[in-house]
Amino acid sequence: MPTYDYRCEECGYEFEKFQSMTEPPVKKCPKCGGKVQKLIGTGAGVIFKGSGFYETDYKRKKENKKPGSSSGKENKNK
Repeated sequence: MPTYDYRCEECGYEFEKFQSMTEPPVKKCPKCGGKVQKLIGTGAGVIFKGSGFYETDYKRKKENKKPGSSSGKENKNK
């Protein structure tokens, strides 16, 4: 579940709310009861925890070139 940032338009209080994406946004300031605005693009990037999230985990290993494939030499043992 993501964390959303809000700012009160009346008192300027800024706060974070940990809520589901389907949950409706906060409309009232918890301090003064004024109207709040959801702040856009203020959150941190996605954090992956655990194994399997490193870029080297899914890189393909370099394959050896097949004999005679674009090396300019012919394989005489066919």
